[in-house]
Amino acid sequence: MLVVLAVLAVIVVVVAVWAIATYNGLVRLRNLVQEAWRQIDVELHRRHSLVPNLVETVKGYAAQEREVFDEVTRARAAAAGGGLGPAKQAVSENALSGALSRLFAVAEAYPELRSSENFADLQAELTNTEDRIAAGRRFYNANVRQLNTKIETFPPNIVANMFSFRRAEYFEANDPAVRAVPSVHFTAGEAPGSAASVDGGPSFGGQRGGYDPHRDA
Repeated sequence: MLVVLAVLAVIVVVVAVWAIATYNGLVRLRNLVQEAWRQIDVELHRRHSLVPNLVETVKGYAAQEREVFDEVTRARAAAAGGGLGPAKQAVSENALSGALSRLFAVAEAYPELRSSENFADLQAELTNTEDRIAAGRRFYNANVRQLNTKIETFPPNIVANMFSFRRAEYFEANDPAVRAVPSVHFTAGEAPGSAASVDGGPSFGGQRGGYDPHRDA
């Protein structure tokens, strides 16, 4: 009888240790997912902030392209509104990417705009931001995959169900993005070919290069 009780006690201890370890592992993975999403969100804010400056810069050379500007502005407002989960945020970011594609297509028709230093700097900053979002997205989705696999796998799913752990959403945007940088505008009488002024903010550095809205993000 004592042997049986001892065996049962050992089993209970082993199960308890396993359950605690499994629970702690799930918490760690959930925290990694949340932290990875916060890092993406920072870069998305940065992307959203660059968009108004790009629009204002292009307006200085192509003011008649109002329909494209309105489309980009609406898409940016929807993406920057906040309160969206990763899946819905991805849909908004993809819509913004499509609008930005049309904005850059407009820019291709204006050689003076493409040769503008201010436009090139904004373009390079957006490209660099997209690269950081792409890296963050890969890290985030890898952690989501680990968490979801553990939640769905037996026997860890027993602990996951007991403590209400839920599957995390993947972030499947084509290329991510921003929210609050100094506004760029052309002063009255300023020639479209001259550099635009930037109010109260840092200059945009980084390597020169074209923006590809379909880069792997």
